[in-house]
Amino acid sequence: MTAPTFALNHMVAPQIPLGAFFKLGKTLGINQFEIRNDLTDNAILDGTSPHQVRELAAGEGAEIISINALQRFNEWTPAREEEARSLATYAAACGAKALVLVPVNDGSGKLEGERQGNLRVALKGLKPILEQAGIIGLVEPLGFQICSLRSKKEAVDAIQAINGTDRFKLVHDTFHHVLAGEPDVFPAMTGLVHISGVDDSQVSVDDMRDPHRVMVTAGDRLANVAQIRALLAHGYAGPFSFEPFSPAVHATTDVVGLVKGSMDFIRETL
Repeated sequence: MTAPTFALNHMVAPQIPLGAFFKLGKTLGINQFEIRNDLTDNAILDGTSPHQVRELAAGEGAEIISINALQRFNEWTPAREEEARSLATYAAACGAKALVLVPVNDGSGKLEGERQGNLRVALKGLKPILEQAGIIGLVEPLGFQICSLRSKKEAVDAIQAINGTDRFKLVHDTFHHVLAGEPDVFPAMTGLVHISGVDDSQVSVDDMRDPHRVMVTAGDRLANVAQIRALLAHGYAGPFSFEPFSPAVHATTDVVGLVKGSMDFIRETL
């Protein structure tokens, strides 16, 4: 089986500056990164220009695989369109290959028919913006019960319905995959995989939330290794990006050790 290619989401160490983040990956033999537009006092929110981001990446031989993320993308309004255009322009200018698209996750927009219609409208609106910027839109269904887009199949159906397979791919998130309870994987439609584990033995699947998400270890309850194995076996050849949200991970003084331990565990267990 092909060995997985690992990447780092800035959520691995959100407190460190972007240049140090790229250096961290280099130390681990990783050269693919996701940068974020939701980190206070860090690029992009701190005003760092896309040109500066491109230079920082070039200096470390780093490839920016995505900006994470356009939030509430399937609630398509003039304001959302403007936000999408701005983020897509930034992504193209800084050298990012894609923009992650995160759906409404507050309990609204969930009704049968409504959510499928909203999704198609948003994808149709996004398609020319992404085409102009020359980047891919990565649709990320979230497994939470309150989410307006939980199903990867629903996302694939909508992408195909608007003839968007050349411009849109899926994010397969191992955490959200388990929460959604959707058994199918769509390797041919997957452009990025987010990986994180849940070790807490007390929390039920329905009560799992982002702060439970740690690195992938032997205590993982999400069957990350089985999911990675299935994706690789069916032809997925893209990056597996670590995206832990746990405060315990963010507080560690040994990020390199945590990431290396997780990579070693996955490789040895595959």
